[in-house]
Amino acid sequence: MNAFLNETHHTLRSKVRDFAEKYIKPVIGEFEANEQFPVELIRSLKSLNLFGMHAPKKYGGQGSDYLSYIIAVEELARVDSSVAATLAAHNSLGVGPIMEFGSEEQKAKYLPSLCTAENLWAFGLTEENAGSDAQGVETIAEEKEDGWVVNGHKKYITNGASEMSAGISFVAKTGTREDGRKEFTAFLVSKGTKGYTREFMKQKLLWRAADNGMVYLNDVHIPASDRLGARGQGIKIMLKTIDSGRLSIAAMGLGLAQGAYEMAVSFAKKRKQFGRNISDFQVISFKLADMAMKLETARNTLYNACWLKDNGHDYGTQAAMAKLYCSQIASDIASEALQIFGGAGLFRNDEYPIERFFRDQRLLSIGEGTSEVLRMVISRSILKE
Repeated sequence: MNAFLNETHHTLRSKVRDFAEKYIKPVIGEFEANEQFPVELIRSLKSLNLFGMHAPKKYGGQGSDYLSYIIAVEELARVDSSVAATLAAHNSLGVGPIMEFGSEEQKAKYLPSLCTAENLWAFGLTEENAGSDAQGVETIAEEKEDGWVVNGHKKYITNGASEMSAGISFVAKTGTREDGRKEFTAFLVSKGTKGYTREFMKQKLLWRAADNGMVYLNDVHIPASDRLGARGQGIKIMLKTIDSGRLSIAAMGLGLAQGAYEMAVSFAKKRKQFGRNISDFQVISFKLADMAMKLETARNTLYNACWLKDNGHDYGTQAAMAKLYCSQIASDIASEALQIFGGAGLFRNDEYPIERFFRDQRLLSIGEGTSEVLRMVISRSILKE
């Protein structure tokens, strides 16, 4: 029970949870172990209508509220983070900026195929010297008579390299403003464009079944019609996109923590030491109580931020708080759950994949704003009040 949820939300949660338990849980361990992106498994999510689910129906989306989307991500992450990350990045970072900043022509061109599980879309900011410092982008777009020519690259891009990846929205430096500061503009580029190449990244600590790639832009010609938003709006688009993306990363933290907690409860009820189930020992039962309390607080924090977004209120600070807190409790709960498993938690186990959950949580305090940057965002907000 939760005050923010209605019957539609409960129905969606049940539907996604059943799907994840039946179709994702039994097979995802092999894909993860082999660092293989599960194309057909991702496409099978089409039956749940989760692609572009908050996009308008006229473009093929579901027109759902943002909280519904967040619940879907949460339930996928409860079973596996690679699948959850794929959906989260596609909806928040892929569909989101096109839906919010795209022209009518761009929406009609790109969104329909992104709402059907036919294609995935990525968003590119990160480079060697650009991440927390968005002004560090070194990819350059030079304006020509017939559009733009782009040179540079992006790295760690989720949904950037697989066969399902249809393209990327990205930010590039386009000049210098009158006040002497750098000017950044956003663009769209589709696969098959000359000079646009991708490389699937492997040997990751986490999200091994997700598509995280290198994207290279070598003399890529982009027509003027594929500039996203107005010239010089790149940083604005990026920041607005990341605000929404933080909610989905928070949902991943919440879902992962929920899954780790449930594994710990189940294992503690079965594991015996000194002739008793370890759940009977106060030291273990108190760990589980703390986990439950953190989950309740995190869920309320995240759902409140979603309510603010869905109802047209400013939500940036609350999104930062939700992402920071949910990533922290994911770390805490995965660690304590692993402690409850003891040595059994240190090996791959498809019934109790706590080892995978412990690895997967580590990205959550880094992606979509590090915990350090989020504290800066929050402190600036409260100090200017």
